[in-house]
Amino acid sequence: MYVLDTNVISHLHKHYYRSRFVSLWKNFDELVAAGKVTSTREAYNELHDGAGADTDWAKANAKLFATPDAKEGAFVTKIYSVPHFQANIERQKIMRGGRNADAFIIARAFVVGGTVVTKEKLKPNAVKIPNICEHFRVPYLDLEGFMEKEDWTF
Repeated sequence: MYVLDTNVISHLHKHYYRSRFVSLWKNFDELVAAGKVTSTREAYNELHDGAGADTDWAKANAKLFATPDAKEGAFVTKIYSVPHFQANIERQKIMRGGRNADAFIIARAFVVGGTVVTKEKLKPNAVKIPNICEHFRVPYLDLEGFMEKEDWTF
């Protein structure tokens, strides 16, 4: 099971046009149909802060964006109980009511035994998704790693 970060969904739709990358979308749609792709309601909400193909896709695939359950909520609490990871919630997002799906994406992957797929990179002492995943031993991949794991070549 793959748990997609908002940035992956947006990147796919902005850079891999369905009419040009037909085989990529065929493979991706097969994973979706097989129930091997999920995300979280918070990612759905982040996508809807903008407009475009990713928003339309999210609406058409709303069932993939699960509402966090109690186990996921408890894991989000565990993430933010680490003082360093509290910086993941950016001050401006708190002040302006912005969205932050990161902890919910990681929690979903933990609970469903899945792998996070994100465009974020591991950086020393950062509070990005890969850093939090490593701390809690939640598997993660970047977009290319996801394609490699699925053995996709185009």
